[in-house]
Amino acid sequence: MTARFDHVGISVPDLESAVVWYCKALRLSEEREFTVPGTDLRGMMLRYDNGYRIELLHRPSAASGLDADSPLEAAVTLGYGHICLSVDAPDEVDAEFARLVAAGAGARMTPRPAPRPGARMAFVADPYGNLIELIDRVSRRR
Repeated sequence: MTARFDHVGISVPDLESAVVWYCKALRLSEEREFTVPGTDLRGMMLRYDNGYRIELLHRPSAASGLDADSPLEAAVTLGYGHICLSVDAPDEVDAEFARLVAAGAGARMTPRPAPRPGARMAFVADPYGNLIELIDRVSRRR
């Protein structure tokens, strides 16, 4: 058996607003809404055309967690730090960063060279403070 990545789950304070933002900002579509019987947990599985998924989860009693201003700050807390989305070319990091900020994401790290030679990266935060990295891996493979 070979395991492969399926999705990332993100707890959000307002499921409906999060679904709208993620679908618009990250161009995802609603795949399946669900509830967990016997609990107050509700969720929505979102999917991108190429198959990656983001599962948004909501419990009214959930407490706020880490709200990092940068990936370095997120790395001082064990656990989830960020999700990373790959773009097709270095200039697309800049374009996606600008598009996501215009869609309401918070700018956390402006586009710049990544630690990996030849790659470019940036970070934004969704409206709830969850970090999203943008990276160009294409130029690294050349």
